[in-house]
Parts: sequence; C-alpha cells; structure tokens
Amino acid sequence: MRPADRLFQIVLQLGRGRVVTAKTLAERLEVSERTIYRDIQDLAASGVPIEGEAGVGYVLRRGYQIPPLMFNEEELQALVFGADVARSWGDAQMARAADSILAKVDAVLPEKLRPALDSHRLVVPDTSMNERTSEMLGAVRDGINRRVRIFLDYRDASDHGTERIVWPLTLLYWGKTWTLGAWCELRQAFRSFRVDRISTLNVLNSTFPDEAGKRLEDYLICAGRER
Repeated sequence: MRPADRLFQIVLQLGRGRVVTAKTLAERLEVSERTIYRDIQDLAASGVPIEGEAGVGYVLRRGYQIPPLMFNEEELQALVFGADVARSWGDAQMARAADSILAKVDAVLPEKLRPALDSHRLVVPDTSMNERTSEMLGAVRDGINRRVRIFLDYRDASDHGTERIVWPLTLLYWGKTWTLGAWCELRQAFRSFRVDRISTLNVLNSTFPDEAGKRLEDYLICAGRER
C-alpha cells in the first residue's frame, strides 16, 4: 500500500467515531505500530484534527469532513453487488436508495474506473420478492427507524395464526428471506418473525421505551445463545 493510500485509510478508520488504538490500525493496515505513530504525526502536522495519544487510541474530532472517497476495483464491485441485493431483495424505498447511491458514485467516478461500476462479473439474479412482502418489509423498516410498536397478524410454519404487538428491533437477511427480530409483548420475550409470513401489519403510533434487557443488543445476545 502506498503511503498516501495508508494515510487515507487511517483517516477513514478514525472517522467512524470510535477510538482506535495504534495496534489495531497496524494490524488492519499490515504495518508496524511505529509506522502508525509516524503517520499520525504527519496527519496532525498537515492539519487533520486527530485527538488522542499513544497507548490510549485516536479518533477524529467530531465534525471534521473526510475528503471525497475514491474506490478501487474490488470496492466498486462490492458496492455494486450490495446495491443489486438491495434492489432485488429490499423494499421499494431501499431499491430507490440503492439506485441513488450508484448514481452519486457514477457522477464523480474517474473514467478509468467506470468499467468496474458497470461490470457484470458478480450478478444478483432478478428473482426479487413479491410486492406484498416488499411492502411488509418497508413497513417494518419504518417501525424500526421510528422506534414504534407494530401489530402483527402472523402465520407460523404450520399456518397457525396469532396476533402480536411487538417492539421491532432489527431485520436479518438470510439470502431469500427476511426475519424481524423483536420483543413480543404477549410472550414477554424476544421472538423472530419471517416477514413473508406476516398476513397483516399495522405500524402503531406509540413508541416503545429504551428498556434494559429488551434492547437490540440483548436480542442479538439471546439469538446467539439459541444457535
């Protein structure tokens, strides 16, 4: 990796809002910690507002604008692949967002990298979910983003119906299906619901509290134990 590329990668790593140690940076960039310390000094001397110290870690000062991104061919391939998945297996709003991202990248991409953006070496077949499931997915995302309770009329694998009010926490994508991870008011426990088995869904106007033991991180821990 060229020194200029390494400096840019350090700025990106420090711009995520979390303190990162020189050891972690050295491992990610496959250089010595001494090199990282020298790079940090060079960045600070050039005016990049890095806060922290050796042995503790570093972070970019909040509000600093990272320079416009530049992609290599593999990064563009990953970006296009992710956008294609979002278009085929996301809801309508997510698909529009994916198109918007690619349009923004295309607008600033140098000519020499444009073929990588249009490459079809990785293809996501256009076998997207049906319109009804897509609408359900969009409604669930809305509930998660706004932290509001959701009413579900749900059919399980045996086609037994049940009605639940849940606190939507996360959506998990399994390749061809989406699962809603939520806190279920009826069972007073975490439950997972396949989006394509939801018969009726109503996003309620009432928000759910940020309650210890019922948060996203608690759900993820619980789901990990059940595997």
